[in-house]
Amino acid sequence: MLTINVENRKSLRIVLVMLEPPLPFGNAAGRWFYALLKGLVARGHDVTGFAACSNPDDIKLSQQLFPAPQYDLRLFPFPQRGGLAAKWRSFRRPYSYMFSDDLMKNLKERISKEYDVLHMEHLWCGWLAPTNASKTLINIHYLFSIDLAETSKCSWRQWLDHQLMLRGERILLQGPAHFLALSERIAGAIHEQYPSTSVDIVPLGMDLENYDFIPDEQRTPEPVISVIGSMGWYPSKSAAERLLRDLWPRIKRRVPNARVQIVGWEARRVLQQYVGMPDVEIHENVPDILPYFRQAAVLLYAPGRGSGMKVKVLESFAMGVPVVTTSEGVEGIPAQDGEHAAITDDDAELVERTVQLLTSVELQNCQRKAARQLLEKCCSAPAALDRLETAYRRLIFANRISPV
Repeated sequence: MLTINVENRKSLRIVLVMLEPPLPFGNAAGRWFYALLKGLVARGHDVTGFAACSNPDDIKLSQQLFPAPQYDLRLFPFPQRGGLAAKWRSFRRPYSYMFSDDLMKNLKERISKEYDVLHMEHLWCGWLAPTNASKTLINIHYLFSIDLAETSKCSWRQWLDHQLMLRGERILLQGPAHFLALSERIAGAIHEQYPSTSVDIVPLGMDLENYDFIPDEQRTPEPVISVIGSMGWYPSKSAAERLLRDLWPRIKRRVPNARVQIVGWEARRVLQQYVGMPDVEIHENVPDILPYFRQAAVLLYAPGRGSGMKVKVLESFAMGVPVVTTSEGVEGIPAQDGEHAAITDDDAELVERTVQLLTSVELQNCQRKAARQLLEKCCSAPAALDRLETAYRRLIFANRISPV
């Protein structure tokens, strides 16, 4: 295996393209982008960053966090497009609407000059890959072919969106680029469909400096069960619905003073039928998510089908909130059941393991400390960047022995 001597690490010229700006407490992907850009520059690499921005307000904040000349970060708001031409463009290249003409022109100009790696974060950035993609790595955060495999009832509009997602995914995965994947599951699925495709596994890395581990004496004494995550993302939505519909009534009978807090983007709208349930609080669009982790005795995150790493599970590990989850919930994390988290796909066991944690502070403390240690070893920013640099070197080496 190709390895890196950290002491003799050579500076690389990296062009980094991101689907959202690199913000430490922005959306889930943005948290990784923050650790990624910050970490690569700190390691001495020459990085030119490009980011599309769905929220124009994030541009100024990103510029403050990554000031020039220390960082070369170029930010572009999503373009305002409409009409038949825009619809045709979206049909031909699904979700390419995020990339403005200015971004594409600026990127094309940059990659016309010398660089070692064109690193694209998220599948849809693949629309920006050059024809000669021998130096291109596209990071696959999740696969629609996995996530939508069991979808049944949906509106015609949702069905159309799903078909566009699947079509775009097929086109880009058959392209000439090399790929990164967050987990073995994603890498295996890509290889199964496209056996000749090059895929390296690099997990999400957490910038743990942004997550203080909650001391034992500051942990909440209240039996509060939490689900935290955007309700616009199916895994988080399904985890909240499973808790409220199937698990919560059984837990409440066992722990009468228990309470539930659901926190996430559009949570009250999406979970409208559950608003007003006794001992259930639903908060949406909160400005700061961290206080809600501090109020949680347990994160019960039991999603339905959904590929990729679950950032809220990682954040719970980082802050020391005990986690009860499923095999889907710990995808890409080498967590062991009973040591780092309670991991089971069975509803009765999810209830039982949650009750055990709610009623044992000692068990909570053992599990949460082991989870933080695991994160520091395997899913911290330095650990992820080590594996990423290895993928960079492998790509460069492959181009040297098989020049295009």
